[in-house]
Amino acid sequence: MEILRDILLVTIPSLIVFLTAYFLLRNLIKNDQEKRKQEIILQSNRTITPIRLQAYERLVLFLERISLESLLVRVHSPGMSAAQLQASLLSSIRSEFEHNLSQQIYVSPQAWEVVKNARSNIVKLINTEFEKLPENATGIDFSRRLLEKIMELEKEPTKVAVEFVKSEAARLIM
Repeated sequence: MEILRDILLVTIPSLIVFLTAYFLLRNLIKNDQEKRKQEIILQSNRTITPIRLQAYERLVLFLERISLESLLVRVHSPGMSAAQLQASLLSSIRSEFEHNLSQQIYVSPQAWEVVKNARSNIVKLINTEFEKLPENATGIDFSRRLLEKIMELEKEPTKVAVEFVKSEAARLIM
């Protein structure tokens, strides 16, 4: 009986010391892992945030470039027929979109969807107004009709998209 008591007197304190050390070391290692994970996330954010902001910036530039006023100034040249102007406008929009296609990686799915919808609405507007023109219409007639249609709209599709993209970029900064 005395041997059992001696074994217990040695075993119980050493078991308590072992369990205390085990739990302390486990918590210390867990805290260290969490700290490292937070540092990695912080470093990643320092790297990714400027790239994401640049993507939002490029999308705003894209939207400004495909706004009808901007497109007409850039694309229209004297003597163009309405059909030539329509083809040039659509080609310019397609080219701009393809140039900025990779930006979707860095922005939210909602922002990308808003940008795509703005582009689609501008293309639809161009095609719809073109169909309403007589066959021998000039580029100036088409330009006038497009500008009148834009003025009738409460908000141009690209302006709505620019506002959304700007608000999302602002949330990223804060």
